[in-house]
Amino acid sequence: MAASFARDRRISQQLAVEPVDTFAPNGSYETLVLSDIHLSDAHPVDKRGPLWMAYKRSEFFVDEDFRRLLDHFDDESDGPCEVVLNGDIFDFDNITRLPDGPPGPIDWLARLRGLASEEWMSLFKIDCIIDDHPIFFEALSRFVQRGNRAVFVIGNHDLELHWPRVQDRIFRALALPPVAWSRLLFCNWFFTSGDDTYISHGNQYDPYCVARDPIDPLVLMFGRPRVRIPFGDLAERYMLNGMGYFNPHATSNYIMSAGKYVRFFLKYMLRTQPLLVWTWFWSALVTLGMTLWEHWRPPMRDPLLVDEKVQAIADRSHATPSIVRKLNALNVPSASANPFKLMRELWLDRGLFFLGVVYGAFQLVLTVNFVLPISAWWVLVPLGLLFPVFLHYSFRVVPGVFAEPLLDEARADLIARITGARYVIFGHTHIPEMRQIGPVMYANCGFWSPAFAEPECQQRIGTQTYARLRPTEDGARRLELWEWPPGGTEPVPFMPETPAVI
Repeated sequence: MAASFARDRRISQQLAVEPVDTFAPNGSYETLVLSDIHLSDAHPVDKRGPLWMAYKRSEFFVDEDFRRLLDHFDDESDGPCEVVLNGDIFDFDNITRLPDGPPGPIDWLARLRGLASEEWMSLFKIDCIIDDHPIFFEALSRFVQRGNRAVFVIGNHDLELHWPRVQDRIFRALALPPVAWSRLLFCNWFFTSGDDTYISHGNQYDPYCVARDPIDPLVLMFGRPRVRIPFGDLAERYMLNGMGYFNPHATSNYIMSAGKYVRFFLKYMLRTQPLLVWTWFWSALVTLGMTLWEHWRPPMRDPLLVDEKVQAIADRSHATPSIVRKLNALNVPSASANPFKLMRELWLDRGLFFLGVVYGAFQLVLTVNFVLPISAWWVLVPLGLLFPVFLHYSFRVVPGVFAEPLLDEARADLIARITGARYVIFGHTHIPEMRQIGPVMYANCGFWSPAFAEPECQQRIGTQTYARLRPTEDGARRLELWEWPPGGTEPVPFMPETPAVI
């Protein structure tokens, strides 16, 4: 463990942060912020199930649009500029490919749903992403080599970027000369840009996706270190990876009414996945068990390196150690501390309630049968009496995901007091917006991942949006929200009525 942290310290020192005034001597520069690209591996077409994970096909990659955006931004800007890749740029949880000749053991669950988050597993997954997205890495490399800066803010789906060797693999893929190393940063969960903007993915304010300890993200599982993964991401890994007709980038694609679920099942899954209910049930149980097991593991923390780790995070994030500690205290508690909340989100409460209703009805009939022999069909009577109770409970359950906003006035006031920021930019929800909240102007920069309304991937949901901080004549910066239309060559101002993932 000490060796791992020592390596992190050496890499942090090697990739020392270039001061802001050296990067932009005039103190004012343009910043582009985009999030939720969800780069994963390309999924091959399966003739037996051509729609299975069709959203992951290379034909839907956004790499070309990303390249055109960076080229346009660089050409239009006066002087150096920066792009902040604000979390979930990579989706480690959505990769199900397995290596040939793995350096470590692969258990039955990994064979069914994808690798966990041990270091060698994360290295394999980032290699898959690098191999399948050369345009993305070529575009980012060219952008940085032109004197600009790129910042990765770690989100909930790319928490495995915490491994120093994974970051090193990205450095190698970008093939940057040593003079440009300081212009590529990896930030644990936030970045302060230009002394006026606080940028974070936003998952630290979502109890279902919060990283419990972003300063010390590793836990010991089965005697081996791995990155602790939150509930929402384990649900994608262990549930949605086994139900490939549902697109995890579009919540409307897998959160439906009961009638829509029935029609969806009959149209897509009856022939290829008839035991979907069983798949959901055991996957939900595994998700619950793994979440609780990882959540209650103590973090791998070396007391001799605490101050150095906080200082390294502060340097990369353009903050002070005091700011790092205060922002870490601002993170919300994890919902994983409440198993019933997780069961409700997984529908396990309703599933177990229904099984309890059926079991109770049969037990009642069996009890009566001891005294007075009756037909087994009498079980329909208690079922008919108890089923409305089940329905009443089911309809009263309200999903907790995104039930509370990521930023409210109280949190906005604390962020402004801690960081001095005028602007706050998040991602995570996939819903682009911009509005005043308390003392700050808040923007959610939306998403770029390919989201579709149906498994055929014909009706795209939402568009590709990003936030932009542009210097004004008085030396300040103005926050704007823009859209890069899929396949487009020019940006357009984002219109609030543009459809978004809901």
